[in-house]
Amino acid sequence: MIVRFIVTLSAIDFNKIKRIVSAVISMVKTTLSVIKADVGSLVGHHVVHPELLKVAEESLQKAKKSGLLHDYRVTNCGDDLELIMTHRKGEESAEIHKLAWDTFSKAARVAKDLGLYAAGQDLLSDAFSGNLKGMGPGFTEIEFEERASEPIIVFMADKTEPGAFNLPFYKIFADPFSSAGLVIDPKMHEGFIFQVLDVIKGHSYELSTPEESYDLLALIGTTGRYILKRIMRKSDRLVAASVSITKLSLIAGRYVGKDDPVAIVRAQHGLPAVGEVLEPFSFPHLVAGWMRGSHYGPMMPVAQRNAKCTRFDGPPRFVALGFQIKDSKLVGPADLFDDPAFDWTRWKALEVADYMRRHGPFMPERLGPEEMEYTTLPQVLEKLKGRIKKE
Repeated sequence: MIVRFIVTLSAIDFNKIKRIVSAVISMVKTTLSVIKADVGSLVGHHVVHPELLKVAEESLQKAKKSGLLHDYRVTNCGDDLELIMTHRKGEESAEIHKLAWDTFSKAARVAKDLGLYAAGQDLLSDAFSGNLKGMGPGFTEIEFEERASEPIIVFMADKTEPGAFNLPFYKIFADPFSSAGLVIDPKMHEGFIFQVLDVIKGHSYELSTPEESYDLLALIGTTGRYILKRIMRKSDRLVAASVSITKLSLIAGRYVGKDDPVAIVRAQHGLPAVGEVLEPFSFPHLVAGWMRGSHYGPMMPVAQRNAKCTRFDGPPRFVALGFQIKDSKLVGPADLFDDPAFDWTRWKALEVADYMRRHGPFMPERLGPEEMEYTTLPQVLEKLKGRIKKE
């Protein structure tokens, strides 16, 4: 009897059982995916046309009816079409990424029919190939077990790069002068782990705060290269925040539009409170982007209805939509920057925008040479090559 039991145990494929258990666990987890792309805009790099929003709405509604999605919201931040989706397929699901790709492709075809500007701009491939990495659209996702109350903030940006989140996210999760919970809340007191990506070399680093704060700042202060990708609570590695890290110019080898990142932040219950998450955005810090992706400008937090860039194709904008998630359903959104408490920030951003614009094509308004290599600057240098004289 014992021998037969041992033989039976040896015949069990424990790796298979492990995969089955993992699949069962993932079925009860929620995944929040935020995927965006610029597939065409009304009157320059301004705003998404209503017909594109309609196409996306129809596509995601069909996916929800089929059971692929549990819930969704379609919106825009400036000229970027934004898909906010909940499902139970896990992160980097081929099904979810293909749904987003197909949705953007349909919208791009409508954009071309309408003669919209830069139709299909962010679609850098002819066909879908497993997931959206390197294909143009930006995405960020978090798979998690829902807490009793699950408040989440989805940030969307226009006319800037992924590193635009470096400063405010550091303040949210590492600066006690911004987030009082780092001092007061026992669950936050140990600090957070920051995953940083070197987008030039493809290296990633994990740094722990508060003890490695200076090392972290030495990296993420270079916002065009070292980008915060994910932030985890140190005590249990619970994922607290995630940022899209697509660098379009590095993929295409030329300027094809600024990256316009999206981000997800979980709040409350051992994580920064909603007010602590929003507080760093009261400072309109300078970010790279703006006109032709080649200038520094102030980041301006705005209500979603005001996420439409005009002055010098800017100034760069942030939108924050708050949701409660329950049983993979989205409750909301609350438009969190639609508040007069941020009026001073917006006025200060306009003042800074005016100051920066008076520099014209001179640095520090214009980006440095390492960022300008994806614009027309290399063509200018090539044109002048024959006139080079040694001094």
